[in-house]
Amino acid sequence: MGKYAKWVGGGLGWFVGGPLGALLGFAMGSMFDGPRKNEQTNNYRGQAYKTTAGDFALSLIVLIAAVMKADGKVVRSELDYVKNFFRTQFGADTAGEALAMLRDLLKQDIPVADVCRQIKKNMEYSSRLQLLHILYGISAADRDIDKRELKAIEAIASNLGISEKDRMSIENMFIPSTDAYYKILEISPDVSNDEVKKAYRKMARKYHPDMVNHLGEDFKDIAQEKFRKVNDAYENIKKSRNMS
Repeated sequence: MGKYAKWVGGGLGWFVGGPLGALLGFAMGSMFDGPRKNEQTNNYRGQAYKTTAGDFALSLIVLIAAVMKADGKVVRSELDYVKNFFRTQFGADTAGEALAMLRDLLKQDIPVADVCRQIKKNMEYSSRLQLLHILYGISAADRDIDKRELKAIEAIASNLGISEKDRMSIENMFIPSTDAYYKILEISPDVSNDEVKKAYRKMARKYHPDMVNHLGEDFKDIAQEKFRKVNDAYENIKKSRNMS
């Protein structure tokens, strides 16, 4: 259990058991009985779940592995980008542990649909959006995005129960298409100025960093980055329309 100390020490809730637990050898939940830190009880669709920073971090590593395997090869540059991401988010020591987990996972067959179903069942929507944001960010980091990786992320988003508008919003934060700023706000360019303002307020609430406070300091900066991209999109639309 030592090499997973960062997240096990922070508490694991629903990650233990199921396809996720099996992938990293956490099939026996009794190993982690007792008080857990950084837990938040969520009430999602009328059911209570315990979401922890450990649940999120380990789910993320499994999904990163699934995306990296999508094109049938894992190149050194991809591992370097992911290593840098882990180092920035978790620090050097934990980055080494995370990379070791990732290398183990890359050797395994990952039942992606089953994994996503477990996450969808237990994780609140705002945290699932955060997962998707990170997957797109890592995939776009080297500016050489494989279409098979994008297809894999699209499938993950669908299996996580993320709406197509939300998926497109996040994709356009990293891979801008025509009218990207409008797509980030989930509106079309022909809407009125009042509708632009209304859409901005809605997206600002949806992507506000407070929505994922329970994930802890490790993911605070990424949540703020997503919020900044919504603000940037709004400011660019305002400027193009001469809105006050």
